[in-house]
Amino acid sequence: MSGATPHDYLVTTAPQQPSEGTRRQRPSVAVSRAARALAEAGVEAARAEAEQLAAYVLGVPRGRLALADDLTADQLDRFDGLVARRADREPLQHLTGVAGFRHLELAVGPGVFVPRPETELLAGWGIARAGRLAAPVVVDLCSGSGAIALSVAQEVPAARVVAVERSADALPWLRRNAATRAAAGDRPIEVVAADVTAPDLLADLVGRVDVLLCNPPYVPSDVPVPPEVGRHDPASAVFGGADGLAVIRPVVARAAALLRPGGALGVEHDDTHGTAVPDLLAADGRFEAVADHPDLVGRPRFATASRRADGPHAAVHPAWQTDSS
Repeated sequence: MSGATPHDYLVTTAPQQPSEGTRRQRPSVAVSRAARALAEAGVEAARAEAEQLAAYVLGVPRGRLALADDLTADQLDRFDGLVARRADREPLQHLTGVAGFRHLELAVGPGVFVPRPETELLAGWGIARAGRLAAPVVVDLCSGSGAIALSVAQEVPAARVVAVERSADALPWLRRNAATRAAAGDRPIEVVAADVTAPDLLADLVGRVDVLLCNPPYVPSDVPVPPEVGRHDPASAVFGGADGLAVIRPVVARAAALLRPGGALGVEHDDTHGTAVPDLLAADGRFEAVADHPDLVGRPRFATASRRADGPHAAVHPAWQTDSS
């Protein structure tokens, strides 16, 4: 090069700090740092949640995180902000805006209860029952985000599914998820804004329902709950009065009216209600084949029964049903 001097070719070996605009970090490094912070904050699945947040920010599946590009400066700032909010015990699902449930991704956020994995067992039991019928009528009470109702509609496309929700805050989430799933090709569900404790609930369906499912508020009011629940889930969707049965009692009575003879009822309950809820079903006198079912860690989680045609009291059979899924 004409006119070049030795100075033009000097190469400095002094360490260089990247500018703010070029600051980058490997996902593995960011995740390790975040996992430590979340663990210190009391988040149980700290590593898994840190990976989910990193994948969310990078826009990749969690399983592809190891192959993802470095986080940019803007992505790092966003990631760190989400980690700080999670460390403050804001639900992971509120941060990402979605909750997985069976084969669905549901939109969730403030005002609606975040569906839990244990409720998938109740949904699976109801889906197995409904799937045996040619054109079943399925009702989901206390529908919330629509997790149970929309799972039934997806997995039993012949079913007519009615989802009932009272909360003015939860209903927009339910309707949004229902519209999304209908647009994706699932059979549309019917959304009804109503109080599940009303004595005339779904009067047009009395004696016509094949399967009735309900995940009601059932935590006794004096039971401590995690910060994610106490600060962010709607109290009306969590607590069921002093003994946790304030909503379940009228639901049992109304289910007996709505179900056809032989129709099936499944209701989720607190892990202290493994005897109380089956006893309520038996005492009603209109149910038979009353049973209670455990969750994945063996805790009592939901009770089931069949509507009988006559009036004698039903016997309680606390056995696991083989058709649960």
